[in-house]
Amino acid sequence: MAEDPRRPFDVFSGACPSRDVLEHVTSRWGSLTLAALSPEPARFGELRRCVDGVSDKMLSQTLKALEADGLVERHVKSTLPPHVDYRLTPNGEQVAVAVKDLILALYAVMPDVMQAKATSA
Repeated sequence: MAEDPRRPFDVFSGACPSRDVLEHVTSRWGSLTLAALSPEPARFGELRRCVDGVSDKMLSQTLKALEADGLVERHVKSTLPPHVDYRLTPNGEQVAVAVKDLILALYAVMPDVMQAKATSA
């Protein structure tokens, strides 16, 4: 059986470029930012309010990393003051679906997780 040409990557290899992207996507703020952008584009301030606890600096770094990975696009409208919004690219939408599925899976097991934490404390 021939190897799938779309999957020449091995995230378990330290040299694989997919590992950096995985780090950006699964970072504390990366996954939340992708999920927050999933329903519709948002401005920086909207994202900051949506993702509770993120600082301006960390949100800016996260957006820049996701933009460099081709998962987020930054759109500047030439208005006064300038209006900047962020949106998912088609690849970003695909990854955001997986992130949202993970979030839903976590919600489903949270009662058991909370019980396990309570009994191990």
